[in-house]
Amino acid sequence: MAFISPALTATLDHWLNHERALTGVAENTIVAYRADVLGFMAFLTQHNGDAQGLGPLARVTLSDMRAWMAHERGRGVAARSLARSLSAVKSFYRWLAAREGFEPTAVLSTRAPKFQPKLPRPLSAPAASDMIDQIGLQARDPWVATRDAAVVTLLYGCGLRISEALSLQGRDAPLPPVLRITGKGGKERIVPVLEIARDAVAAYLRLCPYEKTADAPLFRAVRGGPLAPRAIQKVVEQTRLQLGLPATATPHALRHSFATHLMAAGGDLRCIQELLGHASLSTTQAYTAVDAAQLMAVYDRAHPKA
Repeated sequence: MAFISPALTATLDHWLNHERALTGVAENTIVAYRADVLGFMAFLTQHNGDAQGLGPLARVTLSDMRAWMAHERGRGVAARSLARSLSAVKSFYRWLAAREGFEPTAVLSTRAPKFQPKLPRPLSAPAASDMIDQIGLQARDPWVATRDAAVVTLLYGCGLRISEALSLQGRDAPLPPVLRITGKGGKERIVPVLEIARDAVAAYLRLCPYEKTADAPLFRAVRGGPLAPRAIQKVVEQTRLQLGLPATATPHALRHSFATHLMAAGGDLRCIQELLGHASLSTTQAYTAVDAAQLMAVYDRAHPKA
């Protein structure tokens, strides 16, 4: 990283460690923060012709920020991705300015580009059910088939992220009526476990050829190691093609389906927020838009004057 000084490299690492320790952000987020801030610094080096140190960073102007954003859009960075990068840069500057004692207004006042938020794309209830049933028929080995069915049942039945389902350990089985799940940013939540999900995991454990131990992953790969997310993504993709479902029918879509179907059945928005582990209610509110969009689609199809 010749485009930044050793002192600034150490400062960036210090900030990332601060974020990791005090705000509890996920490691993937830390990696993204580093890439976003380094990308910004690389642009400043090219833009100003000098390697970046703490001094030049404190003198960044609103014109520099606009030039950076124009450069990013010019190389094809989407508005959503640029907004995320700007958020990381602002977070770094907020921390750096407090530490070094300079005025970060030029950076913090930079407006993020507008973009249309992506709505979740859930499966219908019958499609989600068909997905789970069909996945149980994919693998040649019965224990692998029951394993895959158990994982996707947890995604749809409990609203788990795939990483959360695959982080379960032997000590978590047999599954209790409620699970304590640690999600993004170390945020804990309590998730009810449907009987059908408990039965699916129990069926997998009866057939699994590997001994269940407290500290080992609950879901095992064919050779006994931890099951990788890609294995579930592949079997879901295979099943999606067989059922003629759209490309949006992914493992994460089953989590979206969990929330959307609860919302459609009259579930309370705040309760759904807790079940999903969303830090902000605004994230969960996307599902109200999905429900409204589905309602309007039915109206357009069914009403004689539509």
